[in-house]
Amino acid sequence: MSVNYTEQQVQHMIEQYQSNPTRETVENLAEELDKSIKSIIGKLSREGVYQKTVYKTKTGEDPVTKKELVEELSELVGIEYHMIAGLEKSPKIDLKRLVDILREEEDEIR
Repeated sequence: MSVNYTEQQVQHMIEQYQSNPTRETVENLAEELDKSIKSIIGKLSREGVYQKTVYKTKTGEDPVTKKELVEELSELVGIEYHMIAGLEKSPKIDLKRLVDILREEEDEIR
């Protein structure tokens, strides 16, 4: 069995990453240890310290799927999801706009 990292390298990686858990830190470690970025991420993952980067949309919001939007629509209008599941084929921007309008109306009623 080959060993890709010494115990000292692993400790160094963990300390560096925990003090600054960014992609830049991973890239610096890869260069410093002459390993691939995937190798560093894999080792940090196995050690239980790697934090997956959370994706954000261009507007800085958390991503939402069309299915999630249609599910929310079904709740807002009181219709079972399977009855409007075909709306998933609609443009996402239109679904989001419809959900936003219904949320506003619901808030006004309260």
